[in-house]
Amino acid sequence: MAIVKLSKLSVIGLNETKADVLGSLMKLGVVEINSQENKLADEQWSSLVQKDGDEDAVYSTDVKIAEASSALDTLEKYYKGKKPLIKTRKAVSENEFVSFEENKSKAEALVKETNEAFRKISALRSEENRLNTSIISLKPWAGYDVDLDMKETKSTSIFIGSMPVAVSWETAVSAVDGITDKAVLYKVSGDEKDRFISAVCIKEEAEDVLDALRKIGFSPIVFEDIAGKAAENIASFEKELAQVKEDISSREKELSSLAKDKETVEYYYDSLTIKRDKASILSNIVKTKRSFYFDGWCPEASVKDVENILNEKGCYYEFTEPEKDEETPVLLKQSKLAEPFEAITDLYSLPNSKEIDPTPFLAPFYFIFFGLMLSDAGYGLILSVACFILLKKFRLEGLMKKLITLFMYCGISTMFWGIMFGGVFGDFAAVFGRVALGKEIAINPVWFDPVKEPMTLLVFSLILGAIHLFVGMGIKAYMLIKSGHVVDAVCDIFLWYVLLIGLVLFGVGGSLAPAAELIGKWMSIIGALGILVTGGRSKKGIGKVTGGLGSLYGITSYLSDVLSYSRLLALGLATGVVAQVINTLGSLAGNGIVGTIILIIVVVIGTVFNIAINVLGSFVHSSRLQYVEFFGKFFEGGGVAFNPFSRKTKYVDIVGDSGVKEK
Repeated sequence: MAIVKLSKLSVIGLNETKADVLGSLMKLGVVEINSQENKLADEQWSSLVQKDGDEDAVYSTDVKIAEASSALDTLEKYYKGKKPLIKTRKAVSENEFVSFEENKSKAEALVKETNEAFRKISALRSEENRLNTSIISLKPWAGYDVDLDMKETKSTSIFIGSMPVAVSWETAVSAVDGITDKAVLYKVSGDEKDRFISAVCIKEEAEDVLDALRKIGFSPIVFEDIAGKAAENIASFEKELAQVKEDISSREKELSSLAKDKETVEYYYDSLTIKRDKASILSNIVKTKRSFYFDGWCPEASVKDVENILNEKGCYYEFTEPEKDEETPVLLKQSKLAEPFEAITDLYSLPNSKEIDPTPFLAPFYFIFFGLMLSDAGYGLILSVACFILLKKFRLEGLMKKLITLFMYCGISTMFWGIMFGGVFGDFAAVFGRVALGKEIAINPVWFDPVKEPMTLLVFSLILGAIHLFVGMGIKAYMLIKSGHVVDAVCDIFLWYVLLIGLVLFGVGGSLAPAAELIGKWMSIIGALGILVTGGRSKKGIGKVTGGLGSLYGITSYLSDVLSYSRLLALGLATGVVAQVINTLGSLAGNGIVGTIILIIVVVIGTVFNIAINVLGSFVHSSRLQYVEFFGKFFEGGGVAFNPFSRKTKYVDIVGDSGVKEK
């Protein structure tokens, strides 16, 4: 339930053991290896060591990875097997993966065949498009009984083209007749937009005739590299097109057959990725003629495992504590219950290594807020069951697993608040009773109905908001005290506690006990004076006064922060009201069997829509309350995630022979 403590690791070993050391550490996956650029820039180090690594080896492997990736994209399109709703990594044993690596020639051949087939299909597709375009362009001239490449005779010029149908044929003839009486126009064909024509005239007047036609919208057409009559070319192109389509079909059948072995290429891709990462990590290592050196980070809990590897390989190593002000990579570890809520922290920012992990503190509030915003037992049941099925059916990992588990938990919260508020698919029970059974069926709230008592929910929301903010302020106080800034904790946090609690007691304490109002009055005065006096303590002169006034003005910020929690009311009411509207619409068909069927259909469709919209709204606004109001009180973020040197595979997850993923 905190940021994992990391130890700094420094390692020196002999070059002949380097590959084994890195392979074992990669398999273990608990050591982050730092770049050594700072040491190469140091005169003492640069005179002794040089950068390790082989960029050519990395590049050549990257090329193979790109080829495998391209092949997988192609095979995925032609794969006829069942495709999962959610793509997940397949768990394979260490022995299974090693066995594949020893015999990967099949995969290499498959990648080559796939990419070659795809390139041929691409070329055939281009040819298909060319032929189709040619046929389409020739279709209007199918009835033209003159060779398309014939542009002139001994004494005449021939040109063909199109003109808009809006221009009448008489206009075209008149335009030519106004130039010469030794020209002839022919109608070849036409469609809704254009009329296709041919013109013949004596050579001396060709330019004048063409200019006259252009003035009324004529566009000449020239068929490059096409000889003979249009009909003959169309027939020839159609024959070629049929052959091209046959070739494409043959190649696609070939790819469909190859796609059956898609998994082999997936193994190959991950194998190449591991190989590339092994080669790439060498750039983070420095070496001499006989030895190598690197440093990095390791979780304290994994130190023994790393020591065993380094001892076995005969390396000299040292684990040390980070320096006082040294920033370290950040690795979070949560309890089982809090772990899903780590997704909310991840989506915002990791804490820096000097901060407190906010996840365990935000988890209960997020759980409550989400449920209040959705607040329908029926919706919560659907959400939890759907997420539970996804978790059981699919082998989810990482952020996806956290989010789905988070929604499952939040579904439970939604069910609780739905029962408290009497919401089960809105007022479906009552509507169904009237339509199907002709009687009222009431599901009474355990606490109250927010639609009828919105102010009660508003007050409750604001109280929750105040508690949420107070917890954030308390975390800030703890961080200040821990870092030795006790005075800042008292002046910037505890005085605000006194003022804010005092104002609440002064405002409503009279209804509780006469003394509460008096206590609240004096707490408010003491808190306000304390903030006024200490708010400008770091400034000089008049700044001490203005600083105190500025700090005290911050009370408006606290007020706006608390009012932000009214969105708990807004979204909670929105879910219930929309559900009731859906139920009302479904009941408009009347009572009886037909009315009941229509009611159920409308409610099912409407419920899917309402759940989708309001689950998204609840997720976004619950997150906003954490990011803006809660985190704003203490959280800086900006931490860099711990990135261990490990086998980062895309398609397979290598587990131990027992089927348990290795740490």
